Amino acid sequence: MDIAAQLSVFTTRFLGIFIEAVAFLLLGSLVSGLIAVFVSNDDITRLMPRNPVAAVLVGSLLGFIFPVCECGVVPVTRRLYQKGLPVSVGVTFLLAAPVVNPIVLASTYAAFNQSPYFVPILVGRYVITLIMAVSIGLLFTLQNRPQRLLNPRALATLAGGTHAAGSLPRTGRSALLPGLREAMRLAGDDFFDMGRYLVVGTVLAAAMQTFVPQEALRGVAIHPIQSVLAMAALAFILSLCSTTDAILALSFANPATGFTVGSLLTFLTFGPMVDIKSTMMYLGIFSRKTVLYMVLLPLLISVLIGIWLNLNVRF
Repeated sequence: MDIAAQLSVFTTRFLGIFIEAVAFLLLGSLVSGLIAVFVSNDDITRLMPRNPVAAVLVGSLLGFIFPVCECGVVPVTRRLYQKGLPVSVGVTFLLAAPVVNPIVLASTYAAFNQSPYFVPILVGRYVITLIMAVSIGLLFTLQNRPQRLLNPRALATLAGGTHAAGSLPRTGRSALLPGLREAMRLAGDDFFDMGRYLVVGTVLAAAMQTFVPQEALRGVAIHPIQSVLAMAALAFILSLCSTTDAILALSFANPATGFTVGSLLTFLTFGPMVDIKSTMMYLGIFSRKTVLYMVLLPLLISVLIGIWLNLNVRF
């Protein structure tokens, strides 16, 4: 393939990923703006249990209240931090919500309901995601100074609260129409602030898809270990939205490719938590060291579970 053809493919893939992702980033930004104006600190305090373990468990299920994918969950999490959400709970929500929400539940059901792997995929996706998100969230509760997990810019924003950004006071609410105007303004700020990370991540994802050959994956599809590693890498590179990734996973489950169930579950759990574009967006909230942990820990847990399933469970 010559350079012109590769650039054409790169452009097509970039636009495909970006158009799919930007809609969910916009949705997340709108939710973020509404939270900033109409949700008070007291609301978050009442919602969160005082016990850190119970709070993390609640955080793993917040996706059913805020049903957003991995692009939209980042601005929502940042806004919830401004409302006083504990850092460890936010990490749990950030990792769990792209899968543990009604939209992804419906899309996974629709993709696999005719597949012989329907039950292990549907149940396994949610059980593994909750195990990963809760265990990582509990690890973050051990940090005595949770502010150190955030990047300096985010820390400065949180220290000032939304009031410092020119919005309503952190503990107040507004009348409906003025509040909606303020929510739209804040949503625009969040959208453009997080959008730059999305653009960079999308460029990298499209480049990896265009210039890294993927045909070699077929040769490792049935291997219990190599298939899991290959699908973890593919999930990171493709950077698919969690609302649509089940469709592609189904194509890997057909007899022509024959990827193992463990590798498919790794694809469907690790990918929504960590991919190229979401990793870049995490930098808008967390320090680089924290982002490194948020990449490596889900990778390690999902790969180990996937390999264990392949070696010990017959589907």
